[in-house]
Amino acid sequence: MSSIDGPWGLDSLGLSQRELVLAEALQMEYDALSRLKQDKGSQSHGPALPPRPGHSPPGGGSLLRGLSGSDPSLDHLQPGGSHSPRPSPARSTPPRDIYRKEPLYILESPGKGDYLSDVPPTVPPRTPLAQSSESLLAPRQTTVPRDVNLFTPEVDQPKLSSGEMLSYESLNDALSKLNGDWSSPRGRRANGDQSGKPVARSKTLPPQVPPRTYVPVQKSNKNHRRVSADPVSLGPRMNGFGYELFQVSEERDEEVAAFCHMLDVLRSAHPCSVHSKNSGFVWSPSVGPEELQQGLGVSVKVTVISDHFREPITFTCDVSSTVDLLIYQTLCYAHDDLDHIDVDHYLLKVCGQEEDDKTASTMNHSILLQERPIKQTVEMSLHVERLVQSVKALCSSLAAVETPDITSALNQLPACPCRLQPRVQKDPSVLIVRENREKVVEKLTAAVLDLVELYCSTFNANFHTTPQSSRHTAPTQEAGLVTNVLSFSVYAAHRIPITWAASYEGFFLSCSLTHGGEELCAPQHTSKQQVSKYLFHLVVWDQRVCFPIQINQLPRETQLTVTLYASALPPPGGAEEKGSKQRRSIEPLGWVTMPLFNFRHILTCGRKLLGLWPSTPGSKARSSSPNFSQPDSVILQVDFPTSSFEVLFSTPAPGEFCPQYDFSRLDQHSQRQLQDVLHKKSLFWLTPEDKRLLWEKRSFCQTESGALPLVLASAPRWEWACLPDIYALLRQWACLNHLDALGLLHATFPDQELRRTAVQWMDSISDPELLDFLPQLVQALKYECYLDCPLVRFLLRRAIGDVRIAHYLFWLLKDNLQDSQFSGRYQHLLAALLCCVGRGLREEFDRQSWLVSILAKVAQGVRDASPSGRQTVLREGLEEVKQFFSVNSSCRLPLNPGLLVKAINIKLCSYFNSNAVPLKLSFQNMDPRGDNINVIFKSGDDLRQDMLTLQIIRIMNKIWIQEGLDMRMVIFRCFSTGRGRGMVEMIPQAETLRKIQGEHGVTGSFKDRPLADWLQKHNPKEDEYEKAVENFIYSCAGCCVATYILGICDRHNDNIMLKTSGHMFHIDFGKFLGHAQMFGNIKRDRAPFVFTSDMAYVINGGDKPSSRFHDFVDLCCEAYNLIRKHTHLFLNLLGLMLSCGIPELSDLDDLKYVYDALRPHESEEDATMYFTRLIESSLGSVATKLNFFIHNLAQMKFASSEERPVLSFAPRVYTLKTDGLIRNLFVCQHIRTYSPSKGYMFVVKVDREGQQGSVLVQRSFEEFYELHNKLRLIFPSSKLPSFPSRFLIGRSRGEAMADRRKDELNGYVWHLVHAAPEVAQCDLIYTFFHPLQRDEKPGTVVNALQSKPAVSGKVAGEVKLSITYKSDKLFIMVMHIRGLQPLQDGTDPDPYVKLYLLPDPQKTSKRKTKAARRTCNPTYNEMLVYDRIPRGDLQQRVIHLRVLGDGAFWENTLLGQAFIPLKTLTPGQFVTEHYIHGTVMKLASDHKKK
Repeated sequence: MSSIDGPWGLDSLGLSQRELVLAEALQMEYDALSRLKQDKGSQSHGPALPPRPGHSPPGGGSLLRGLSGSDPSLDHLQPGGSHSPRPSPARSTPPRDIYRKEPLYILESPGKGDYLSDVPPTVPPRTPLAQSSESLLAPRQTTVPRDVNLFTPEVDQPKLSSGEMLSYESLNDALSKLNGDWSSPRGRRANGDQSGKPVARSKTLPPQVPPRTYVPVQKSNKNHRRVSADPVSLGPRMNGFGYELFQVSEERDEEVAAFCHMLDVLRSAHPCSVHSKNSGFVWSPSVGPEELQQGLGVSVKVTVISDHFREPITFTCDVSSTVDLLIYQTLCYAHDDLDHIDVDHYLLKVCGQEEDDKTASTMNHSILLQERPIKQTVEMSLHVERLVQSVKALCSSLAAVETPDITSALNQLPACPCRLQPRVQKDPSVLIVRENREKVVEKLTAAVLDLVELYCSTFNANFHTTPQSSRHTAPTQEAGLVTNVLSFSVYAAHRIPITWAASYEGFFLSCSLTHGGEELCAPQHTSKQQVSKYLFHLVVWDQRVCFPIQINQLPRETQLTVTLYASALPPPGGAEEKGSKQRRSIEPLGWVTMPLFNFRHILTCGRKLLGLWPSTPGSKARSSSPNFSQPDSVILQVDFPTSSFEVLFSTPAPGEFCPQYDFSRLDQHSQRQLQDVLHKKSLFWLTPEDKRLLWEKRSFCQTESGALPLVLASAPRWEWACLPDIYALLRQWACLNHLDALGLLHATFPDQELRRTAVQWMDSISDPELLDFLPQLVQALKYECYLDCPLVRFLLRRAIGDVRIAHYLFWLLKDNLQDSQFSGRYQHLLAALLCCVGRGLREEFDRQSWLVSILAKVAQGVRDASPSGRQTVLREGLEEVKQFFSVNSSCRLPLNPGLLVKAINIKLCSYFNSNAVPLKLSFQNMDPRGDNINVIFKSGDDLRQDMLTLQIIRIMNKIWIQEGLDMRMVIFRCFSTGRGRGMVEMIPQAETLRKIQGEHGVTGSFKDRPLADWLQKHNPKEDEYEKAVENFIYSCAGCCVATYILGICDRHNDNIMLKTSGHMFHIDFGKFLGHAQMFGNIKRDRAPFVFTSDMAYVINGGDKPSSRFHDFVDLCCEAYNLIRKHTHLFLNLLGLMLSCGIPELSDLDDLKYVYDALRPHESEEDATMYFTRLIESSLGSVATKLNFFIHNLAQMKFASSEERPVLSFAPRVYTLKTDGLIRNLFVCQHIRTYSPSKGYMFVVKVDREGQQGSVLVQRSFEEFYELHNKLRLIFPSSKLPSFPSRFLIGRSRGEAMADRRKDELNGYVWHLVHAAPEVAQCDLIYTFFHPLQRDEKPGTVVNALQSKPAVSGKVAGEVKLSITYKSDKLFIMVMHIRGLQPLQDGTDPDPYVKLYLLPDPQKTSKRKTKAARRTCNPTYNEMLVYDRIPRGDLQQRVIHLRVLGDGAFWENTLLGQAFIPLKTLTPGQFVTEHYIHGTVMKLASDHKKK
């Protein structure tokens, strides 16, 4: 069986054939360039072939140097452990037949026969080491680590036959020799042809691009010097892999040639021998000094394990300690003398983490048209039909293009059945004359030759009409001096689908010039034409398009966009119906965009063929490359003017003078206007008036570093004459930090010099921080005009220096290959990355891609299977994963390169009962000290949106930490490994809110206590519970802020999880930016964010507001305001992702949602009030709980019948075997409790068999009721005793009621313990009566409310204010009041605050807040403002603050008051006390005077 027929062909891989071609081509390019630099007289000996993965040489030694570092998977192809390699089963001969002759997944394609044979493949994708004179089995005696990222000439040399010497005079000879003398990677093709020979035509692949094979050429043809890496469609599976490297002359593929040269220079700058540039380790992300400060004063216990120590070393250190300090401290414990020990030779690795701290073508033959053979044919006999058919066949092979010259020549021939046109020659006798025949043939031959040449230049073909001479260097003229208007001719649109001819009429073109998305002049239109039939269907305009703009007014990055429009034909039948105008409206059918200046900044000229992209709604970013990837794309023929000189757009020097003024020199009105514009924080919402103001006042804005993107977006023109002033401004502006520089990478800024400066400013970013913004930078590549650009160089250079960046860059580039418009560019970049990184990383990426393809196949099989057969399908599929690990001893997970796994635990794997049926996978950690690695693998869900949402939340969390606010957020990883599949990290010890609430029944979402009871169950000790509540408060506040800003919707209780430690977090971000889930026409997410009463119950410690709720509100508002300070950052990050293809982030309206949520134009006080109202709205929303309840009902169909009910307050299940037989139960007393709510607990005396004494447990009536309901789910009611009624008339908390219920419960437990054995001895009952932490001191009041220390005088409470004076206005924000006393009847008041600004004899200064309902700890966050207060009068004023209880039918009750003299308050004062009329009211004031 051929290896391509197995299940591991390229169709099942994560990587396409195109990627293989590009990587191979660039690898070949570098190999040849490296040899070219060597001395021509040097001799190159063939290196030994490496063993395939899984093959070891005799004796078990390794023939390869691997990647450096402690990770053996990067040191050897097949590691066997953490220290030495071991042989493992070969991939070509696994236990099962399906693993025979499988290809590696990125570069390699094994040939038939022995892997260790001396016949190398055509192109060496992974080159071995040169054979050393030492024994192959001897370890290398060197301390220099193997280059993990880089190409090294002595390591990655191409494979040659043993003993062969190479000495080539040209690069082309080298390439031809390498290709001509070597066999195919898979031996011979299916049709028996060798490399470089014609292959069978594919009927299913694009016909317009011929395969580019290496064809030996003459040494004199020095024009062929370089290997191209253009995208190319590949042959069908029946021809093996069907790919060959292609050879293209430099003059035909100059941009790729220059790109290859850049990569060669880049790799040469990072030699593998330099340890500082290539350490070979996966470095753990570092933290900044701000985050280190968070660890001051916190100690942790550290245990260090090493093979050099007999026993582990344990010591205590501060959290802020650096890694270097830990290593030094460890060595101090282990060694007495450190004089001869170099601390730099040691690394620290966390146990369980493998990271260290620090289109096939239809023509494969050369077309060679000559005049003589055709003339001889014509002289013998003129067969018009045959001649026309031959020309049509040639044109069909040349992309079905019929040029006007061919049409004109054919018109000289008489009409024939295959071509009936009104303009053809009517008199056949004209051709009887020999001279006339020769003229026709000469004209036709020249036209066909011109078409061939046009085809070759368009598709970079490897055949030519005549031998090519070196490119002539024409004189140049500066574009800024050319005053001619821009014009070009449009001849026709070729390959018009026959369906268009029957469905549309009035075809015309709209041509526009744009720069950064802005039109430079009015679009120009052609006339309307119909579909014509010559040799093929085409629309002929043959019209000149002239723009009203001179060439010297064109920016360098000007894009020409041509859009094809047509009018829809009326429906058949002839009758015009209502709405026919709509049906006949003009529709866009296709478009193409091209830069007017090429990568050498030369104005385009000559005839061009441009493939049109189909018009699709919602497409924002447009590729500047024509569409030649689709076999049926319409091709537009355009002719640009040619001249004897080239128009060059050179970069002008910056201007010598750029004025700069202080902002304060502006008048007050201009300052306010400019500040209002700058507060918009984003260029997307600048009006024309805003832009005019910004550009006019640009000299006053230079103190605002973040304003540069706004100012440059306001530049009116970017033509050559205007660039010196713009570049002078850019040079004089203070360097932006890397976060602000992101704003200059938008599509609005295509200028090359500007983008180069932005990348230069970003160079200061650290590697861990670069990872946070890597998805945006990969998307920004779409906005680059040319293949080689500073951003590409920056990313490749950073990837070479850091394995983690290379890892994530590989998967991000691979994911973007699915974007058809930009797939060509991303293929080049992925190939460049694979060539820049070392062989070890390429093989690692190969293993990862293989594993992902297997998992995707398994996940799809489980998803397609019936519910009853899914478990069987899963087990069978995981056996395939097991076989993978038998071939590969380890593999890193795409989720994180630090996760190295060696096996899969099939017994611990399962799937989730949701629509996508994701897999729950458990991998065995390569580190024996590490825990199992659990991940979720999804197939069928687009995880790019989840990935983006988690990235933004992770950045928010870093901002909070840098500002000294730890919100205790749970940050987990999610990574897309391709469209519709990806991995998600699993968080241990966490449950969904649905499962937690479900412990209280199907209506648990309407109850207040489920979350508190669940946390109490898992944190029985008081200090543990308090810590869990604290974690809950912080994490809940962070989730509220993050989900509101990002507009995360579809928030049901299965998408929110809670850890046993109290940390709350959200999952599954399928809806965001306000795109709510709809239930019919009803919006399911009606609250601003999810904040329900059961969450408030945990925060308050009961059902009434407490002072901890004030802390929660303050946390939310503080976190919200901190994110608002970075509004421009989040708008930049999301703005760069507008072109990524996420449906819910596709236009400015989606971005406007975040802008409106952040409210950058408002003050902190206004934002605080706004978010407080959001908290109140969310807490009071009934729709959220109803949504939870509906989701509970919907998920009942997925509930397993095998699930046994559990008690909400019991941390685990206890049985008869664990606790012993219960002989008797007796409710002996009841006790009063106050926390978490007022009520009674019933003390139950439990007697067990074989146990001395009785055990007392405390249970509430509601807990007895829960036990009874759970028993009813298992047993019929006939087997259970009746339960006392829950409903009582009168006060339900009285002593008499408690006595009555104690007697009723005594009867219930007596009948329970004497019921049938299956009831009396069930796990629920034994779990219920098992002692809990709270039962350790029976007979005492549980969680009694601590009484406050007595204070002399009557304490009215404590109020928190924020006072600000600005522009003759006094702003007083009433924030919170805590500790108010209940009313005389014992009920809580409805308090509100009333203010007077004394002296005020007329009582005109009264201001008041709204009333809070039934609380002694109200939250207001309301602003009360006094206007026209002169600064001189401020010192004489006194604030009279009164707190009153709102009464409905009687006079309001004074709850407390205070007088606050403003002269006594200084800026920064927070707390003051006032004793007035025997009432003490503490005032916490945040006072600001401006």
